[in-house]
Amino acid sequence: MIVTLIIICEVGFWVLLAAGLATRYILKKPKTGMALLLCEPLLEVLLLVVTAIDLKNGADPSWKHGLAALYIGYTVGHGHRTVTWLDGHAAHRFGGAPPPVKPPRYGKGRAVHEAKIWFGTVVGAAVASGLLLLAIWYVGDPSRSASLEGWIYQAWKITAIHGVIALSYSLWPNKGTGGQGTDRKADEQSDQRQPDREPVRVRRP
Repeated sequence: MIVTLIIICEVGFWVLLAAGLATRYILKKPKTGMALLLCEPLLEVLLLVVTAIDLKNGADPSWKHGLAALYIGYTVGHGHRTVTWLDGHAAHRFGGAPPPVKPPRYGKGRAVHEAKIWFGTVVGAAVASGLLLLAIWYVGDPSRSASLEGWIYQAWKITAIHGVIALSYSLWPNKGTGGQGTDRKADEQSDQRQPDREPVRVRRP
């Protein structure tokens, strides 16, 4: 039941997201579209409530409950970024907004971008760990909750691996080659360009 509900929540997330963006930009009803987008956290609340009820009814804690905690944590840590990214593209495609700013591809800017994404993973692991600790306390039987403790370890293992990947962009920044090097230089200096010559000054009589 828990796994089925996770799948339903995942499908529901994308359905609500598509419906919200379509209503906001295609149907030109921004308030209704925003209301649909704000309904998405209710899916995670529903999953949390069902998981708690399942444990209260005597179900043995298992990988299904651990997976539910990780799913909720991932949604909290990365859901807002995903919605913002898709909203920017929908606004450009259907709402006449300027193209969303692309993340830096090279150098310090890319390292900072990757660090922000990793921070979302840290938040997700913290949320998942908190939920799992609450479940362990709720069960109150160490012999039954060992699997949940293992999921806490897995959450931070994933976070550590992601952290190493994010750190690599700082230790070994990708400088690009060939034509990409030109793009990198343009990315880094796009806000610092100066005119090649002095502007023509018109003297007043």
